[in-house]
Amino acid sequence: MKKILITGANSYIGTSFEKYIKDNFADDYQVDTIDMIDGSWKNKSFSGYDCVFHVAGIAHQKETKENAHLYYEINRDLAIEVAKKAKTEGVQQFIFLSSMSVYGMDTGVITKDTRPNPKTNYGKSKLQAEEPIVNLRDGKFMVCVLRPPMVYGEGCKGNYNTIIKLVRKFPFFPRVNNKRSAIHVDNLTAFVKKAIDEELDGLYFPQDDEYANTSNLAKQIADSMGKKVYFSYLLGFVVICLKPFCRTVKKAFGNLIYGFR
Repeated sequence: MKKILITGANSYIGTSFEKYIKDNFADDYQVDTIDMIDGSWKNKSFSGYDCVFHVAGIAHQKETKENAHLYYEINRDLAIEVAKKAKTEGVQQFIFLSSMSVYGMDTGVITKDTRPNPKTNYGKSKLQAEEPIVNLRDGKFMVCVLRPPMVYGEGCKGNYNTIIKLVRKFPFFPRVNNKRSAIHVDNLTAFVKKAIDEELDGLYFPQDDEYANTSNLAKQIADSMGKKVYFSYLLGFVVICLKPFCRTVKKAFGNLIYGFR
């Protein structure tokens, strides 16, 4: 039986992974979760766990000067401290949930040669955590870094939640033929299981087999709500005109993909 420790209680992805394992593979895996809000986790022994899946972090909040320090304290410093503890106490594998945000791109194609250049505190803090954690790697300690694109699924926050709010509020939605790398939360949790089973070590970019389209995602959401939404090419044209001037529109309706699989 593999023993997995999720560091970060109430995380959307961590909670989804724990449920996925317990619902489907309860006989083969033991999954425990610890809260990272206070310092009590430091007294928790990591000894005996095969993998630590670190999901604790701050995200999907409006960035301000006042909260900027939290991104580095939580997304960077805490992650590094947890990884060091995992290695010291004999854990074999550390999985760090990073983000596509480390590239700092709202539109475009990310290739294997694209260098990270984060623009937000979220992206910067994630990238600044990666290198020190990766440097802990040795023959006995594997480090798996995940840089997923937009995660979507029931209960998800971030850009996907923005689409949900628009669908709920308006009877019309722009028809835009864009492409976005994305991953359904179920596919991400399955990939994490694969990473643990195969003891993956390195940098990975999990995404769905097909690129997502914002308008199609909106239709799926509307259908799940039983709501009739009309998709307008005229609104799509307006969105295209607004993209150069509005970052939110650019993020929601622009093209942003991993150009490799």
